[in-house]
Amino acid sequence: MEKETVPGGSGSAMLQSKEEEEPKMTDGKKKMKVMVAIDESAESFNALKWALDNLYGIVGFTPEAGGGGGILTIVHVQEPFQRFVLPALSTSSESVRKSQEENSAALLSRALQMCKDKMVKAESLVLEGDPKDMICQSAEQMHIDLLVVGSRGLGKIKRAFLGSVSDYCAHHTVCPIIIVKPPKEQHE
Repeated sequence: MEKETVPGGSGSAMLQSKEEEEPKMTDGKKKMKVMVAIDESAESFNALKWALDNLYGIVGFTPEAGGGGGILTIVHVQEPFQRFVLPALSTSSESVRKSQEENSAALLSRALQMCKDKMVKAESLVLEGDPKDMICQSAEQMHIDLLVVGSRGLGKIKRAFLGSVSDYCAHHTVCPIIIVKPPKEQHE
């Protein structure tokens, strides 16, 4: 696993598989670069499922295993762990860090398996920082053509207090965004 600092960001990134910076042309058309943001929520995996079901096979986005056109990047952002000065917490801080890394690996493994089941080649990326900012920054830096995120269906009051990653991304990302709402049975 390669560790890399994200320019202009306050976090770091770990690439599990790395594609070329500029997508190649296929039949004179640019490869489409799609990013799907995931976390531990069912809604984010619903967004990934939607992307795999609805974008797969579109001209310019056919990231088939063993070749193909587009680039699908699955990104997970870990909240930074605030280290305290108390010496008693030094071993627990390493334990928390390790737990975060294991959680990220499990989430990405699940997401990459979903892609493999659909025969879609994907790369994964783990970032550290505020999810809202890091998703938007990485989409801009990677020249993403389309960002896909899930919506938790928060009401207006909860969204005002908790903030909404999807709402923030819709207003701050430089590329088009698709916000996948939860299925009706989850939303009710």
